[in-house]
Amino acid sequence: ALAVKFGARQRSPHCLLVKEHQVREGADTAHPPRRTLFVLNVPPYCGPDSLSRLFSRCGRVQSVDICDKPGPGEKKQKPTSKFFNRKTVTGFQVAYVVFRKPEGVQAAKALSQEGPLLISTESHPVKTGISKWIASYEASVVDPKELKAEVDAYMQDYDKKMAEEEAKAAEEEGVPDEEGWVKVTRKGRKPGLPRTEAANLRVLEKEKQKRARKELLNFYAWQHRETKREHIAQLRKKFEEDKQRIALMRAQRKFRPY
Repeated sequence: ALAVKFGARQRSPHCLLVKEHQVREGADTAHPPRRTLFVLNVPPYCGPDSLSRLFSRCGRVQSVDICDKPGPGEKKQKPTSKFFNRKTVTGFQVAYVVFRKPEGVQAAKALSQEGPLLISTESHPVKTGISKWIASYEASVVDPKELKAEVDAYMQDYDKKMAEEEAKAAEEEGVPDEEGWVKVTRKGRKPGLPRTEAANLRVLEKEKQKRARKELLNFYAWQHRETKREHIAQLRKKFEEDKQRIALMRAQRKFRPY
């Protein structure tokens, strides 16, 4: 346990739990064994710069990686954007401090015998309170020119990537592989023919029938009333058609009721 204090005025120290990071060979490529110090109970105000300065007395620090929870890590890519996917630190976390030489880990473990170490000093103060809020707000204000330049660069890379994929698909079109299979790409398909008016009407009629099958008949009261009205209207229409047909048959002297 390594006792630390935020500042000289703080009375009660905070304990950081440190030990040598030991994993199976090849399981953690980002944190090499014998040169990595595993730190638990890292407070939110203690960032990578503070930890690097805190353990720099033990030896030259190569990198500091702060995570939400311990686990095998891989080599992380550097963040390509300072505007998107920014993560806010909440709660206590864990850290991996990588030294240049293995002696730094042993020296860091021996720091527990010394007095409490200060995280915030006069030469390297840690911002808190209103000053931290102001700095956080200033960092959240986006410069339109920088944002536009970053978006333009991203779109150029995206267009270049899509052009390369289309060129690769054009090269592979119709070319069989080792087993004789031919890969079908979007380029190889024929474009759809324009629909005629009759075809559009048939599609609309099918969609109407499909929606009619999905609807629940007579589920609501208004549906029941509408069904009755439609049924009565159909009966009246059929009655008028029968009257006209009978009148036409009488006029042609073909009406034989008996």
